[in-house]
Amino acid sequence: MKKKKVFVLVGHPDNESLSAKFATSYVHGAEEAGHDVRRTNLGELSFDPILHRGYKAQQPLEPDLLTMQEDILWCDHFVILYPTWFSTMPALLKGLFDRIWLPGFAFQFRKEGIFKDKLWRGLLKGRTARVFVLSDSPPILARLIFGDTTNEIRKGILWFSGIRARVKKVGPVKFLTPRRTERWKRRFHRWGKHGW
Repeated sequence: MKKKKVFVLVGHPDNESLSAKFATSYVHGAEEAGHDVRRTNLGELSFDPILHRGYKAQQPLEPDLLTMQEDILWCDHFVILYPTWFSTMPALLKGLFDRIWLPGFAFQFRKEGIFKDKLWRGLLKGRTARVFVLSDSPPILARLIFGDTTNEIRKGILWFSGIRARVKKVGPVKFLTPRRTERWKRRFHRWGKHGW
């Protein structure tokens, strides 16, 4: 198996969350298999999550955001774990992407031709991503009621920048027993080993 450079982002603001625990299992598995791994916990970052003027004015990136961009450029495989809150990602995680997923870093709009400023090219091509979305609801039930709640991350953020992404929905997690939690941890460990 080809060794990968894996960047793991825990997208839950609470560093003691189930997302963080599953990320730890994933990282241990990946490191055991010889993958080079970096990890960032959203809750440990210091940044303003608001892109105050959109793309009208450049907003300087805080040191933690510059490090995030470096880690994304470094990796072959980007792993994101986060909970579903009101059918989407936590606001702080969305704010992180608003701030770092900028023109010139993740994508570039065309500068000429009839599609000027309408078409783009992804600048992060050649990378893959695996998004683990934790939910209190069974994934099939959530899909039937709310539709595809991962379109924002899968297409609007990752695909838009050229990253090929796959999503794994994990749930229901609300009433996990210790035994079932350990079973999920073993799965994440195995997925980490395979760089999945």
